[in-house]
Amino acid sequence: MLHPQRLFPTDPSARAIAGRLYASVKDLPILSPHGHTEAKWFADNQPFPDPATLLIQPDHYIFRMLYSQGIPLEHLGIGEHPIANPRGVWRLFAKHYYLFRGTPTRLWLDYCFHELFGLKVPLSLETADEYYDAMQAKLAQPEFRPRALFERFHIEVLATTNSPLDPLTHHLALRDSGWSGKVIPAFRPDPAVDPDFDGFQENVRQLGAMTGENTSHWLGYLSALRATRQRFRALGCTATDHGHPTPATADLDDDSATRLFHRIVSGSSTDTDRELFRAQMLTEMALMSLDDGLVMQIHPGSFRNHNRTVYKRFGRDMGADIPTQTDYVHNLRPLLQRVGNESNLTIILFTLDESTYSRELAPLAGHYPCLKLGPPWWFYDSPEGMRRFRERATETAGFYNTVGFNDDTRAFLSIPARHDVARRVDCAYLATLVADHRLQEDEAHEVALDLAYRLAKSAYKL
Repeated sequence: MLHPQRLFPTDPSARAIAGRLYASVKDLPILSPHGHTEAKWFADNQPFPDPATLLIQPDHYIFRMLYSQGIPLEHLGIGEHPIANPRGVWRLFAKHYYLFRGTPTRLWLDYCFHELFGLKVPLSLETADEYYDAMQAKLAQPEFRPRALFERFHIEVLATTNSPLDPLTHHLALRDSGWSGKVIPAFRPDPAVDPDFDGFQENVRQLGAMTGENTSHWLGYLSALRATRQRFRALGCTATDHGHPTPATADLDDDSATRLFHRIVSGSSTDTDRELFRAQMLTEMALMSLDDGLVMQIHPGSFRNHNRTVYKRFGRDMGADIPTQTDYVHNLRPLLQRVGNESNLTIILFTLDESTYSRELAPLAGHYPCLKLGPPWWFYDSPEGMRRFRERATETAGFYNTVGFNDDTRAFLSIPARHDVARRVDCAYLATLVADHRLQEDEAHEVALDLAYRLAKSAYKL
């Protein structure tokens, strides 16, 4: 099912170059500095229960496609713990596997089926039970437990994403377990810095209780966030992550910030106040990163939970997040006027608005010392999205104002597949530069190594 030259250029000379480049990077260790897998898997190291729970239930790429074709999420076991009929869920998925033709999800899943489970026939309703039984049998084996797979995937570092209210119990257990695998948290403060986050006011109070700070006051609130960052750093955290609806930033004086915070925590704020507060908090987080060295990631531009019916029934992250237009030039300017020239600060920008690559993001990262560009994210984590990113960003920002690849996945078994796709696409892009006589092949080998490994290691301080 997997052609060895997939995703390489069709021109024979460029294809041969891509093959040589790929051969030099395909077996490099995987750095996964941003994602949404669970530390509990590795702390407990228990077998994954069944193929549906492992591959379908956590992966919004899969169930959003099926939902778009009229399949109720309840029929896919969403919201069930455990899934009542996992074989039935798997059969339903297999029956509709054709829906994923031409998508990156199909590439990732075929890689998983072929490389991990040794399945060599296409998935369909007719082969659904064959797949399920073969996978279920292997999941019961010791070599398919989470830690063994982590080592098999040649993962050097994997970062989870954690709320500031997370006690990080499983990370503590991993630290004390004696296992050599490196699983670290990333600090995602949204529940306690976004006033539109469900339970925000209670979250702020809980943050105060966890840190011993008075979070009813602005300075105590900031102190609680600083203390929490230190708690994360003690367990290996190297990065923060901010999923704001926009990249708006602000730089208020202390009195204005104090008054704004009072309106926010008292419940008397307006929509404008809440957006201004999020904007101020991005600047505050950047200032804290200057102090503690944490790398800052900004993931803006998603209209989250667009489908309110699904949100009310199943909660967050159910495949109903939709990209929006995003303005980086004006929104980031207050933050950049404050810290943009700091060479010892790293802010990694992501986008769901591809129109900004060449017009805004590449010029910004090609100038400000603190800025780097993250890889294509979410809807654009695809061969086409990766090619467009390289074509539109490289001419202005170059390769070295980007940070390589991170997989940003909840689906653990897709990690090696996603990195393999990224390495193939980058090698294909570099091969065209060599074939066009714009780059020497020895230079392309060095850049391929950088894109696959060294840039992420450096940018994320791994």
